[in-house]
Order: sequence, then C-alpha cells, then structure tokens
Amino acid sequence: MKKMIIAAVIAAGLGGTSAIADGHANSVSLQLQWVTQAQFAGYYVALDKGFYEAEGLDVTILAGGPDIAPPQVLAGGGADAMLNWMPSALSAREKGLPVVNIAQPFKRSGLMLTCWKDTGITKVEDFRGKTIGVWFFGNEYPFLSWMSQVGIPTEGGADGVTVLKQGFNVDPLLNREADCISTMTYNEYGQVIDAGVNPDELVTFKYEEQGVATLEDGIYVLEENLNDPVFVDKMVRFVRASMEGWKYAEANAEEAAGIILDNDDTGAQNEAAQIRMMGEIAKLTAGSNGALDVADFDRTVATLLSGGSDPVISAVPEGAWTHKITDLALK
Repeated sequence: MKKMIIAAVIAAGLGGTSAIADGHANSVSLQLQWVTQAQFAGYYVALDKGFYEAEGLDVTILAGGPDIAPPQVLAGGGADAMLNWMPSALSAREKGLPVVNIAQPFKRSGLMLTCWKDTGITKVEDFRGKTIGVWFFGNEYPFLSWMSQVGIPTEGGADGVTVLKQGFNVDPLLNREADCISTMTYNEYGQVIDAGVNPDELVTFKYEEQGVATLEDGIYVLEENLNDPVFVDKMVRFVRASMEGWKYAEANAEEAAGIILDNDDTGAQNEAAQIRMMGEIAKLTAGSNGALDVADFDRTVATLLSGGSDPVISAVPEGAWTHKITDLALK
C-alpha cells in the first residue's frame, strides 16, 4: 500500500509547478493532514487573530481527510506547504518526492497504544499473541519500527502480534476486535473514554516514553522552492506568524477551541472535545519555538532505520530539513 501511495505521489508531478509559481508573493496555502480540529489550532488562531495579516499574508488552510494525501497535494502544486509526520515525509523523500522540513512546531509525539487491562498486558513483551490496531497510510511506520527494535514479529502467531489495519476510529477496541489500538493522546483516547470506558480499565504505552517517538506535524515544502527568494520570504513570515498562533493557542485553550469550532464547516466537532484536545496538544507543542531540534531528527531517523528487513528508510537522509526559514523567522 505504501508503495502505491508513493507512486501516486510521484506521478502527481515532481516536475509540476508549485502553487507559488503564479507569482503570488503573499499568498500561502497550507494542506492539513486531517480534518479541522485543535491539532491544527496554531494555524487557525494565526488566521483568526490577524497574525498572518500582520505579516502581509493571505493564508488559505486546506482541511484534510481520509482521502487526502498531503504529499500528493504538495507534489501536484495544490499547496505551498503541508503538515506531515516525519516518517511519512522521509519515506516519500527517499522514494523521490523532495520534501524538506522547514519548521517543527510539535516537540513531542502524541502517539500511543491503548489496551484493555483485562488482556493481561502490562508491558511491551505482553504484546506477543495479541491483536493490535495500527493506522496505515504512513502512520504504521513508527509501530513497525518499534516492534522490530524489541524483536516482536508482526505476522501474527503466538510469538508475534497480529496487526489489524485500523480505521480512523476506536471501534476495534470497543468491539473487542483488538486488544490494543493506536490512539493519539489528544484525540482517540478521549473518544474511548467518551464511549463510557473507565480509564482504570485501560493501560497505555506512549511512544515518547518507550524511546521510539518520531516527530509529528512538521511543516514541509518542496526543496526546489527554497531556491526562490520570494518563496523563502513568505515562508519566513508564515512560520513566524504560525508560531505566534501556536503560543497563543497554548496559553488560551478555550479561545483556541472556539476558533476551531468557528472554522469547522462540517459541524462535527464539539466544544468540550476541542477544549480537551487543545489542552493535550499544548503539551506537545510546549518547548518548541518552531525550529527543528537536530537531536529529535536524529532520534526519528534512528527509529526508522531500525525497521529490520523492511525499514521505513534505508539510509540517513541528506537535506531533509533546513533551519534556513526558522533562523530568519525567529530573529
């Protein structure tokens, strides 16, 4: 599946013109990874509070969804920048899509496994013989690397784990189709609790605490565009205003949640859930000024290279990130 997706991305047009080629020196389009929610509060806050406008920018935020692959949108010229998890971005880069991380608002990972306590799972070794729900479409890479590191096969059997391709919901856990499922600290875990499950019935394994966390929700652009001084200038302004939005959202969770609701055209989000989500998101963005921490990048790469016979990437990436934008934005 991942090879098919990357092929589609590349087919979408490595040689295609970017959205910036039309000469709009002040217009920026950002492709989100998912639907409008507090995970992306910093950008919506920057838009709502006039931070982008103060930088002379006209910003369009493009909501994502299950049928939208941000790398494909970027490759086809449908956006100036995208948000992406680093495992997905580095995999795409190695396969021919030259994406570069220009900023990293998220300092920590929110990914974790949530398991039923009554399965007897108390430690990672107890995953053997169990069924674990895993998101695919690029989100599976951290899990597969983690299992490879601890020596647990992912082909099923008494000694390994059976991987259930999990949809973007928590049904496999609630329906007892899986012993554990993938959840984000800020989203699906709350959905499990909202379904009437007592936290005491659950045990969680945060990737951050297991030493296998990989960077999430970075800002990526096409490498060739970084040779264009007009593009660089507007990205500097965009990152500066976005980080102002993030710090405001961290400090004003309820207001940020309200801004998200104002921008949710689907009407699917509710205030309580978005306030809770913003509170959890703030824990992940705290401590980041937007500049990528090279040590965090190195840890992510080391995790991805340890994928056994099928690593996410086969070599340490060259040129996959730059401080060019944040050095100027944070002056």
